Amino acid sequence: MLGFSVFLGEGLSAEKRCYIQRMKQMGFTRVFTSLHIPEDDPQKVIETLQQLKKLTQKLQVDLMADVSSTGLQRLAIDLNQPKACEQLKNLGITGVRMDYGMNNQTIAAVSRQMNVGLNASTLTKNDVAELNAYQADFSQMELWHNYYPRPETGLSKDYLQSINRTWKDLGFKVVAFVPGDENLRGPLYAGLPTLEKHRHCHPLAAAIDLLNNCSCDAVYIGDNGLSRKVQEQFSSYFEDRNMLLEVKSLAGSYFSLALGKHTNRLDDAQDVIRSQEARKNNCQTIEVENNYSRERGAVTVDNKKYLRYMGEVQITKRDLPADNKVNVIARVVKKDCELIEYIKPGHLFKLKERRDPNSE
Repeated sequence: MLGFSVFLGEGLSAEKRCYIQRMKQMGFTRVFTSLHIPEDDPQKVIETLQQLKKLTQKLQVDLMADVSSTGLQRLAIDLNQPKACEQLKNLGITGVRMDYGMNNQTIAAVSRQMNVGLNASTLTKNDVAELNAYQADFSQMELWHNYYPRPETGLSKDYLQSINRTWKDLGFKVVAFVPGDENLRGPLYAGLPTLEKHRHCHPLAAAIDLLNNCSCDAVYIGDNGLSRKVQEQFSSYFEDRNMLLEVKSLAGSYFSLALGKHTNRLDDAQDVIRSQEARKNNCQTIEVENNYSRERGAVTVDNKKYLRYMGEVQITKRDLPADNKVNVIARVVKKDCELIEYIKPGHLFKLKERRDPNSE
């Protein structure tokens, strides 16, 4: 499950509306926002929420809000009052991430009326027992990890895996954040990841890591923006199960052989991704050229010196030496190289000529 962030203090411009609509088209079904950023004007927050409500309801997108007692007080909402959940729903909010200043009795009461997210790092088993005693509706609860704006403060992967195993054993769903790659959130503009190792990662690589290796059930983009290219990569991977990589052509005659859809062979090679279809589809003699050393992410085609292997297209998983039987025809752009390790046996991948001539 995929979500993204919208920060209310910035208003809801036409550009932001288009971004929200496009993210829904790309397969993102949940929006996260915060109601306890002290510098935000409360009146502006209410106005923006009303606008956001219309859009999220039209798009059938859930809206999860990070709340605190003090933040809600600024909006004249008291979660200890019976009408509080109705007030939040009237603002378009379908769930609340409850953290600072919330007692377990209040949390349990809210969980019986709407979705609730709790802090995955600070919740204890004693809290869970208390929530059970207060008749919390655990089917409407998720455990959320924070994002960490300051470099060096994100969680370690070992810690995340360990704590997530604990919560999964108790039946909870777990949520975490990955950074965006556009319009990073100020004032530090250093990404909003849960894991420190993801701070400068490709957002899709970070998301796959959380979902596949860290027992997370949902991933949100922490920052304000995701570039169109990366939106398309998310959609291609999660909607079509096809890893989309941008490649840069090298001077030579055979670049077109790399482009388009491929399938990684089921017998997974140690050093390279092997296109299952390329040799069968090749109808020409591949002459010898561009026998360069093959850095990780090099896209190659075997030439006539490789005899029956002629026409095989590969992507290198690691640095390999030059080979006069192998032509280097392109390279995966630097950032997309992080995605290569997630092309598993039998997986589809698509190579597309890079859109931005300045990308590396």
